[in-house]
Amino acid sequence: MNKESKEFLINLLTHFGPSGYEQKVQHVWAKRTKHFADNVTRDVHGNAIAVLNEGKGLKVMLAGHIDEIGFIVSHISEDGYLYMVPVGGFDIGVLPGSQVKIQTDGGLIDGIIGKKPIHLLEVEERNKVPKLQDLWIDIGASDRKDALKVVKVGDAVSFSPNFMELRNGRFSSKSCDNKMGAFVASEVIKILSESRNKLKVSVYSVSTVQEEVGLRGATTSAYGIDPQVGIAIDVGFASDMPGIDKRQIGEVFLGKGPILHAGPEINPVLGKMLTDTAKKNKIPYQFTSLGRPGGTDTSVMQITRSGVATALIGIPNRYMHTMVETCAFDDLENAAELIAQTILQITPETDFIPN
Repeated sequence: MNKESKEFLINLLTHFGPSGYEQKVQHVWAKRTKHFADNVTRDVHGNAIAVLNEGKGLKVMLAGHIDEIGFIVSHISEDGYLYMVPVGGFDIGVLPGSQVKIQTDGGLIDGIIGKKPIHLLEVEERNKVPKLQDLWIDIGASDRKDALKVVKVGDAVSFSPNFMELRNGRFSSKSCDNKMGAFVASEVIKILSESRNKLKVSVYSVSTVQEEVGLRGATTSAYGIDPQVGIAIDVGFASDMPGIDKRQIGEVFLGKGPILHAGPEINPVLGKMLTDTAKKNKIPYQFTSLGRPGGTDTSVMQITRSGVATALIGIPNRYMHTMVETCAFDDLENAAELIAQTILQITPETDFIPN
């Protein structure tokens, strides 16, 4: 991965952006992507929409959601501890001991998620996953009055930035789900901007919001754009780790390419076009099956208005919905190249009606 792309990726992963609070990281995405797009706009939900080759041929929409899981402060106790409600789904068992950032009116402040020490737990408590209401955020406040000087109910919370490079081209960070998709959506625009003379369609690359709470940003942006083709980019479960049943999710390895899929969400024509393009260009890919729609922006794009030819590109990800999600640089590059080369094959005459 070249220096500019890598710096952009790390910048996305570092910035704050739980669902509904994506503004800061969305500015990062828009600032970078506008160098390669004809224009970048924002809508009332906060989606960022980059357009390339507007008004030419049919419309292809890319959707990579930029929001991450997080919390909202729901209560501040008399002794100055913060309690929270979740934004998105969590493995509660991995939360204690986490470092977090709280977005306040005065900027980001630090905190840690605490719980009763294991030494003081009753025997029956030690074998149970704690409830979220039994955890709290400690900002070092002396009491409620002191805490209220800097935080309030309604402030958003995310994990602290923790990007770390690992061996063999792999990296770990909070919010890989789904800064990876937003990164690839921008990277495709960058690649296509260098091949404009070959581009025969309009491309709308959308950094969508609020996916983790119901695919909301993709729902409204797809309705507004009214595309004929839609490709969502999200993370997918890697199975190259202990305890994973490959009978359920297939064989998916970090570094062996993006994940393509078969299933009801995948338009057969577009799905074949992706696999054919990968083979023709010698782009590595992996393949899994999706039995039923749901869970990614693909679902809502597919059924917007009178219907859209859709596909899903997955970036293999370990430790989903924790603060140490792990991906590979090569998978991101190959995903962007595969999507870009596929789009270059689409013309106004391409028929996506299944036969």
